[in-house]
Amino acid sequence: MAAWVAWAIVSVFLAVGEIFTPGLFFLGPIAVAALAATVAAAVGGPVWLQIAIFGAGSFASVGLLRPIARRHLKMPHAIRTGTAALEGAKAVVLQRVDAHSGLVKIGGEEWSARSYVSDESFDVGTEVEVAQIQGATALVYR
Repeated sequence: MAAWVAWAIVSVFLAVGEIFTPGLFFLGPIAVAALAATVAAAVGGPVWLQIAIFGAGSFASVGLLRPIARRHLKMPHAIRTGTAALEGAKAVVLQRVDAHSGLVKIGGEEWSARSYVSDESFDVGTEVEVAQIQGATALVYR
């Protein structure tokens, strides 16, 4: 088997691995480095050069591309919209909140609510924070 074919197979396996590990963005940059090594092998570069290109490419892509991609995956709270904008918001309990039911006021709107931690409950007037929105229900914690 030609060296470039082996590098191409490694690159494909790494890219497929990236698809099955969403959110980590780790194998994708290494797949790009394997692709660079594939090109080096295809033009007849020696094995030591292929390995050096793969190593340097992996280091550079993980060190440079991954932080940029991770920053873009996390949307700042100020530009979130919809229910995502409510996560982390303060709420006031209007009706006792437990693991099964409750009612809170978030930014002037009333929302059905449940406790984020199943064994916690909150009495009327307690200030809580929205951990997550599931459908039309806010999951809250202290």
